[in-house]
Amino acid sequence: MSGRIVYVGHATVGIELDGARLLTDPLLGRWIGPLRRRGPLPAGDPGEGLDAILISHLHRDHLDPRSLRRLAPGVPLIVPAGTRAFFARRGFGEVVELAPGRSRRVGAVEVTATAADHEIGRRGVEAEPLGYLVEGSRRVYFAGDTDLFDGMAELGATGLDLALLPVWGWGPTLGPGHLDPERAARAAALLAPRIAVPVHWGTFYPAGLARLRPRPLSGPPREFAARLRDLAPQVDVRVLEPGSTLTL
Repeated sequence: MSGRIVYVGHATVGIELDGARLLTDPLLGRWIGPLRRRGPLPAGDPGEGLDAILISHLHRDHLDPRSLRRLAPGVPLIVPAGTRAFFARRGFGEVVELAPGRSRRVGAVEVTATAADHEIGRRGVEAEPLGYLVEGSRRVYFAGDTDLFDGMAELGATGLDLALLPVWGWGPTLGPGHLDPERAARAAALLAPRIAVPVHWGTFYPAGLARLRPRPLSGPPREFAARLRDLAPQVDVRVLEPGSTLTL
């Protein structure tokens, strides 16, 4: 088989394609700030054999230095242009900056940064958030954290095998710059991938709020799947629980 993905949880996805191993936005601990992980920690070693780590933006639920330090030292970080100094101050030396439209070869695959509509949200850092297109014998799109944006449909113009799309966040509500189930379904209809996998849902939730309000854990991906059946029934939706694997 040429490829598979492992959904670790939230926006953390292992992508294995044509012998290259990538990991997106690693968040591997039990907590980040006031957020607590629902369910067990990732099984095994997510950093084993990694060729690169893809960072979409600098929000704390996508960039966790503690998680990065757990992974193999010296693994290149592919990051938004303008953030190299941010990573260098934290002791990370193997850093590759990409702006939207620029690419980096990682083994047998090409990694291209794509646009995203999301506030990068780190004081003192001027940079554009990213998604990533990973291309080899299959084409995989990781959206990072984004809302719908002009040009999204162009990413699928030459065919996508898989789209990893955020469908929620870490709390009971969403701010601007995010896809909810409805808008994520519209994004999938524009991209027209062979398979769509919802991510960025159900893994973390504010510790104090969990006692007061039910956790929106399982609803968003299933709402996304139901809406996409109406908008683009040809797209195969796979809802993966954290730790689950999908072969491409």
